[in-house]
Amino acid sequence: MKDILIDCDPGHDDMIAIMVAAVSKTLRLLGITTVAGNQTGEKTYLNARRVLGLIGREDIPVRRGADRPLLGELHVAANIHGESGLDGAELPEPSVATDPEPALEFLRRTIAEHVGPLTLVPTGPMTNVALLLRSYPEVAAKIERIVFMGGALYSSNVTPAAEFNIHTDPEAARIVFGSGIPLTMIGLDVTHKAIMSMEEIVRLKGSRGAVSSRVGGLLEFYAGRNRKRFELGGAPIHDALAVATAAEPDMVTTRFLHGDVETTGELTRGRTVIDVYGVTGKPANVDVALDVDAERFLQVIRDTIAELDGE
Repeated sequence: MKDILIDCDPGHDDMIAIMVAAVSKTLRLLGITTVAGNQTGEKTYLNARRVLGLIGREDIPVRRGADRPLLGELHVAANIHGESGLDGAELPEPSVATDPEPALEFLRRTIAEHVGPLTLVPTGPMTNVALLLRSYPEVAAKIERIVFMGGALYSSNVTPAAEFNIHTDPEAARIVFGSGIPLTMIGLDVTHKAIMSMEEIVRLKGSRGAVSSRVGGLLEFYAGRNRKRFELGGAPIHDALAVATAAEPDMVTTRFLHGDVETTGELTRGRTVIDVYGVTGKPANVDVALDVDAERFLQVIRDTIAELDGE
């Protein structure tokens, strides 16, 4: 078993990421921290707890983290994820009380006390991760790898240059890129190759399963917003691919390259700058995903939802 922590901003694709991690036979999900991104910090924390309630895993600890980026103001993605962050179906209210422990302290304590390798999987802005590394730099030595969803080599989705997670807090992302921890970048170049079709989403929505029917409704909303905004033919399950890659690294094809994050460019703030041709002469620091076994990944999602339905 590979032990992981998820740092997320649910979010429809974060929801699927949590589900995949919770039922995986090769991952042990030690806990979840939330961050403001797709919606406000209050809403993403609630959404993570609602997802765990839906799948009957409220035993997994959840802690609330940063409510804003390191610098600047928060700009949420209500145009994609709706006003709740998980529009499209009703989810149960959490039955477990909130825990007042801050995400930063939970991460520090969990990593410090953990014995053996541990993988961190950020699927939202990396504010919590950057604060952790700045506040407690000693924990870096205990993190085997960070597998994050964010950035792109060629693509973008929030500006002509940048992907949403990185653009929301580029200063935080730059700290992570410079941390010296082994990194795997799951960016738009691969997540846009692994899209769940509308036909499959409609089948899920029409099913009798307690989980699959709700997931179908949620993904139908999400796919509709992606179709309107990006002309995609279904739902890109970005964040779940990071979790799936943490479990099965050969699901994606990567190149080990030097990467950094633009924080000051007038037109390019939040861009992940990947040195494909080695022109800077700087040492490689990130495994950049360039291709994906899309059918294998989508089958992981199908199997996850079927198991949660009790099939």
